[in-house]
Amino acid sequence: MIGRLVELLLRLNPIARNALRLTYSHMFMDEFQDTTQVQYDLVRIIFLGGDSVVTAVGDNKQQIMRWAMAMADPFKAFDTDFAAIRTPLLNNYRSSPDLVRIQHVLAQAIDAKSGQPISKAKATITGDSCVILDFTTPQLEAAKLAGFVKSEMTKRNLQPRDFVLLVRQLADKYASILEPAFQAAGIPLRNEAGKAGEIMLQELLADEASELVLSVLRLAMTARAGRFWSDCQNALGALWGILPENDSAQARLARDLDRFALEARRRHPAPPAIKADAAAIVSEVLDFIGRDRLLAVHAAYSQGGWFTKIEDAVGIHLAACSQGAPDWTTALDTYEGVHSVPLMTIHKSKGLEYHTVIFVGLDDAAWRRGFLVVGI
Repeated sequence: MIGRLVELLLRLNPIARNALRLTYSHMFMDEFQDTTQVQYDLVRIIFLGGDSVVTAVGDNKQQIMRWAMAMADPFKAFDTDFAAIRTPLLNNYRSSPDLVRIQHVLAQAIDAKSGQPISKAKATITGDSCVILDFTTPQLEAAKLAGFVKSEMTKRNLQPRDFVLLVRQLADKYASILEPAFQAAGIPLRNEAGKAGEIMLQELLADEASELVLSVLRLAMTARAGRFWSDCQNALGALWGILPENDSAQARLARDLDRFALEARRRHPAPPAIKADAAAIVSEVLDFIGRDRLLAVHAAYSQGGWFTKIEDAVGIHLAACSQGAPDWTTALDTYEGVHSVPLMTIHKSKGLEYHTVIFVGLDDAAWRRGFLVVGI
């Protein structure tokens, strides 16, 4: 309703519309395949007929928001309204040649007119880069999968976090069968579709506030923290609006960061034993980082008590990861899942990259047969 109201106001007020056109010489729209009609109409009323350069980038084969009222084919409307010039982007800089070939087969099944992509990445896998395996029981599947990961870790000198297991849904049910098999193989498996408080773990690990808390704790609680120092200073400098060339402000930030780290290490020499202690530590770190600044920079934190939920989840997860941990490094490694293979849902894994991706349960039944192993 707000989008429709704004569009109506701009349609009735040419002065406001022209002001926007004069303000923005270029308009860039990413993930355009997921544009809703409301969003498109707003762009059209502002920029159609103006001098601004309007660019839309996307791929209809990657539509994932049709359930949220995304347009069936926004590119067709954009072509018609803006007399657009289409430029195919066929170079793939992420996937090896074998994977690009496989991806093209799948793409053609969705759109027979899909152009032939070109891999610009070096092949890193000898042998099969994609394999489909079929099993008669979930238990056999889980055992084979755990054995495969263990073998690949040894053969290719990989770590657990180089792998990911993806499921469509019902991650808890998959985990109940996969976890014992991985445990028997000596490899921890973590269900990152599970929740810490009200937040899904795989969302929490990618959250800005969570990452900042982890970065500051790494700096404060690690004996040799040199490699965490620049991460903290860069992240906090960006959050606080301190320019890299502002030497005096950067020096003050370094002193403040050093002072806080030393005090935090003195006050909390060991990982928190109870949830209340974990919550207190997280609160101290967020106070130092700046709650108001986080809320100002990330608008989503102000909606629906989201920041409070994130803070609670960070404390809950930190407390859980500290149980039985002999030191802070172990607790923080567990927080990140450094030494465990992650299990997560497909729709939350976008943007993440792994050496080997394993899709479990490609059939419609939750646990019938089949997993697909893909190396990238």
